[in-house]
Amino acid sequence: GGQLGLYFVMAARTMGYGTTVLEPDPHSPAGKVADVHIVAAYDDPAALDQLASTCAVVTTEFENAPAAAMEYLAAHTTVHPSPAALATCQDRIAEKQFLTDIGVPVAPYRLVQAEADVVEAAGFDFPAILKTARLGYDGKGQITVESHEVLIDAWHQLGAVPCVLEQRLPLDRELSVVLARTADGRVACYPVSQNQHVDGILDISVTPASLAGNGHDDAAALCTYIAEELGFVGVMAVEMFVVGNDVLVNELAPRPHNSGHYTLDACLCSQFEQQVRAVCGLALG
Repeated sequence: GGQLGLYFVMAARTMGYGTTVLEPDPHSPAGKVADVHIVAAYDDPAALDQLASTCAVVTTEFENAPAAAMEYLAAHTTVHPSPAALATCQDRIAEKQFLTDIGVPVAPYRLVQAEADVVEAAGFDFPAILKTARLGYDGKGQITVESHEVLIDAWHQLGAVPCVLEQRLPLDRELSVVLARTADGRVACYPVSQNQHVDGILDISVTPASLAGNGHDDAAALCTYIAEELGFVGVMAVEMFVVGNDVLVNELAPRPHNSGHYTLDACLCSQFEQQVRAVCGLALG
């Protein structure tokens, strides 16, 4: 029901679709312009039944929707992206394992889920960044760890929850690609963006990024491969680090992305219209 939801609802209504928003905030931006605003918790059974009964397709504008709620909806109506894809993207441990399993490079990391893992991390390369496996966003849920000696304190500061300890790398660039994929496998990629963050929050995106050679095509091919292996349907963003000659995938965002907001003004088809097209099976813009 936030800013992403608002832009999605505006795009859907402009294209002639009715919209229902499930959002516990009675003053949510998207809820104010939707045809129906269900004010309830995301896992409220009655609200989910109402959503399923009124919608031909359900999508989400944030990766932290309860997996059980999405699975319940998927048993009653079409849900894009799938609960399985969302479950992978909303957990850093599952996400990194998925990327590793399909041969996509990520920054060196290890899991910290218990005090024994902290002890065993003595040989890890520091400085590093400790990130919670779930609910981290815009720099939240992560702490820079300069040495192994302070790792235990950092882990307790984050609540002693499952975490990923990731090596802090000398980044040359931060890039992202926003793409759309339909249920029958059609894909469209926006140009690569080069991003600059301040305190963990995206500050500036430059699009298209200045990349040598076949850089844009290579990035599009990598991100398309990830979306296909994930079985993703909808709009997603792939965040990448460039370190020397290596491109590492940092994170997957299973939704429109802040680095794609330029598409509202600079593109014939915005990322939000593209999301409507992808989840409804239309031709991609």
